[in-house]
Amino acid sequence: MAHTCRGTINLATAHIDTEDACNIVLSSGGRTYHLKASTEVERQRWVTALELAKAKAIRMMNDQSGDEEPTSQSDRSEIQGTLKILVSKLDDLSTCNDLIAKHGAALQRSLSELEGLKVPVEGGEKIKAVNERATLFRITSNAMINACRDFLDLAETHSRRWQRALQYEREQRTHLEETIEQLAKQHNSLERAWREAPTLVSSTPSAPTTNKGETDCLCRSRKEEASDEDEDTEYFDAMEDSPAFITVTASENTQHRSVSHRDPCGPYSLKHVVMCSLKHAETRKRRTHIPDKPNYSLNLWSIMKNCIGKELSKIPMPVNFNEPLSMLQRLTEDLEYHELLDKAARCDSSLEQMCLVAAFSVSSYSTTVHRTAKPFNPLLGETYELDRREEFGYRSLCEQVSHHPPAAAHHVISQKGWTLWQEITIASKFRGKYLSIMPLGAIHLQFHASGNHYVWRKVTSTVHNIIVGKLWIDQSGDIEIVNHRTKETCQLKFSPYSYFSRDVPRKVTGVVADSGGQAHYILSGTWDEKMESAKIVQSSRGGSGSEGKQKTVYQTLSPKLLWKKYPLPENAENMYYFSALALTLNEPEEGIGQTDSRLRPDQRLMEDGRWDEANSEKQRLEEKQRAVRRRREAEASDALDEGREYEGYQPLWFHQRRDSITGETNFVYKGGYWESKERQDWSMCPDIF
Repeated sequence: MAHTCRGTINLATAHIDTEDACNIVLSSGGRTYHLKASTEVERQRWVTALELAKAKAIRMMNDQSGDEEPTSQSDRSEIQGTLKILVSKLDDLSTCNDLIAKHGAALQRSLSELEGLKVPVEGGEKIKAVNERATLFRITSNAMINACRDFLDLAETHSRRWQRALQYEREQRTHLEETIEQLAKQHNSLERAWREAPTLVSSTPSAPTTNKGETDCLCRSRKEEASDEDEDTEYFDAMEDSPAFITVTASENTQHRSVSHRDPCGPYSLKHVVMCSLKHAETRKRRTHIPDKPNYSLNLWSIMKNCIGKELSKIPMPVNFNEPLSMLQRLTEDLEYHELLDKAARCDSSLEQMCLVAAFSVSSYSTTVHRTAKPFNPLLGETYELDRREEFGYRSLCEQVSHHPPAAAHHVISQKGWTLWQEITIASKFRGKYLSIMPLGAIHLQFHASGNHYVWRKVTSTVHNIIVGKLWIDQSGDIEIVNHRTKETCQLKFSPYSYFSRDVPRKVTGVVADSGGQAHYILSGTWDEKMESAKIVQSSRGGSGSEGKQKTVYQTLSPKLLWKKYPLPENAENMYYFSALALTLNEPEEGIGQTDSRLRPDQRLMEDGRWDEANSEKQRLEEKQRAVRRRREAEASDALDEGREYEGYQPLWFHQRRDSITGETNFVYKGGYWESKERQDWSMCPDIF
């Protein structure tokens, strides 16, 4: 029941009993009600009605729909009409089944009687031929009758379940619509209350941060959210997620007694990297700002109420929820801290190289901490190039190789001695309060000099407060980085945010081990700020943890900085919280391919602040893409009818190959793009804009 009033009982758990001819006893949950009817007949009618109501309550509880509100009269009429049609069709089929059986039996009897009569030889042969044909008809009819009988039995058996399923889905949809509408109203009420009492609130948190003042605000907001519990709420036990090891820093004497720890890659401080970056930046002046984000308000409920039941990737969203970058550009943004790979390429030790590769894998999430807007979904065949050989020695190419499911292929080659490639498919699940984004696909990194080949995968990103509240992002899960040449591994753990945890938010821990499983380095930090490594000098078994598992105690040298996040540009909060690299990704350039994301008109209009025009242009591009897809489907259908082979869509710069390491089939760069750019020959590119 949605609401309970004083004096009500739950019939699903009630016990119905009769004491004498006119008395009824109802008992449930320690409460007992004695009822008396005027006559025995009336008592029996009440008992029957109560038993039927109890059976219905139990059935609704088993179907998990007992707490749902009743559907509207129009929905109920529609359901009843559909069920009446189905029942009518089943009755017709049953009648036909009976008639065929009846008439078939009569025909067979008549033929048998006719065959027994004395007739001339010629007539007897004709009767025999008719009898044979009737026998064939009887065999065929019996087969059809059996099939009809099986179908009737199956339909009658499952009709009640179909009815419940249809009713349940309708009620679930209605309940979800009402819940979202109620949440939106509550959100508006909270906003009005906040505006009416501005002196009571000093600041509003956007996400869990490490700043003390913001953390205090976060605690208040999380306590308020704790009162709004439902079945979708998740809690993470801080003790269960604690690492299976304890780190103890060795004393100064221990450090002096230990073997000299020389870093062949140079010092872990990034000071020299920053200086190199400043020196290279003088080569070409890149833009440092974009137009401020307009303050357009949009009611999320007006969008979501028309999207209930749809697949998330197919929901047409206005640009108000976007940022002026495509998914291909966001993928390229992983190269923000490419200098970590440049430094790793100079390492003599593969274990120290692994530490830097791990820091690089973590650094790609640092730009997401405030980036709650979604990037543009690339059109099929859309590309994005980033040529930074003059400044940093690398160049990158992305292409959208599939649209359903959306998949992008990425290839980067650096003059500093490394190559990176990946194919990423985005899977997402909307869970009411939050959205889970799961990048699928392996990332490959190979160093030219040593031949070390690293493979890892991304963790799950979660966007919280989708309907009500301030959006904030968390990263959680495990990353296993494997060097397939040496079999060395690195296990990274991204701890999910927990209100009850005493750990720093966005914590990342890891262990680098050799091929035999012996740990050599401990990694620690946060995915939005920095990562450090500490060399292990001694390990021992410690006490048992909360689950009875024995923890390993690692004695390490003082930690050294692997990576530290660059500060955001000035006025970043009004520029979609873009980093210095992100501000340059959509900067117009000459000589690029005609399918490049920089030339996408709706994205450019949004960056310029012309959002209404951007929405119209976005709809035009999507309809153009749908028309091309319909044409391809028609061509494939025609080819199938004609019995000829039809080759579907093929990416221009990438082709599918089976990976010898992972065994997966993915898209890899086949070459030709940069040569076409040198010739300025883009005749092979499709018209997608």
